Amino acid sequence: MSTPRRCAVAIQHVGFEDCGTLAPLLAERGWQLQTLQAGIDALDAAEDAALLIVLGGPISANDTPHYPHLHRLHALLRSRLAAQRPTLGICLGAQLIAAALGARVVAMGASEIGFAPLSLTDAGLASPLRALVGIPVLHWHGDTFSLPTGAQRLAATPACAQQAFAIGTHVLALQCHAEVDATGIESWLIGHADALHRDGIDPCTLREQASRYAAPLAAAARDLFGHWLDALPLPTAAAEAARA
Repeated sequence: MSTPRRCAVAIQHVGFEDCGTLAPLLAERGWQLQTLQAGIDALDAAEDAALLIVLGGPISANDTPHYPHLHRLHALLRSRLAAQRPTLGICLGAQLIAAALGARVVAMGASEIGFAPLSLTDAGLASPLRALVGIPVLHWHGDTFSLPTGAQRLAATPACAQQAFAIGTHVLALQCHAEVDATGIESWLIGHADALHRDGIDPCTLREQASRYAAPLAAAARDLFGHWLDALPLPTAAAEAARA
């Protein structure tokens, strides 16, 4: 009998903010990736997924009065985190994880948009994020969060003190977009055209940065996510088959 493929579920808020370079890495490692559309699809499949990935989006983790699906997503994350089940949050996903752990999510007062390297803490240098040393990653956010109790701060930028945190080996939260396939940046530039205009950011600058940094970022992200996946506390194949 063949070994069942591990199931990863990604919750996506906008079509172009997808798993990026993480998707082919998961496939190579035998993961079956299912993508659910936030606010549209039921999230039941995310409850028992071996890995949950919560992706970015232009709404706030505090927008529950306007986007009711966030209530369900907050509850889902609280349940998974309490059970110490592997969970990865990116941008909005990181903010939602922080909120589920009792931290505050607040507006920065100015957006951080563009490619720039991270400054890693000692804990960050000892983590899979060491793959990003000297590598400009994509930043695209206007909110930030306080560090949750029990979390290790991994990275910062001059504009944002909270760029990444981890809890054990089962939770990784990234404010930045290490996962982005920057060869597809045009979808971001079109999809976020209003935000770029509002913040006075020239899309030509981002397009040039993406062209320059796409390859090194993809290689570094493969290293980062590969090492993080290797360290996940996953159940055995027999235990997963028994749950199915």
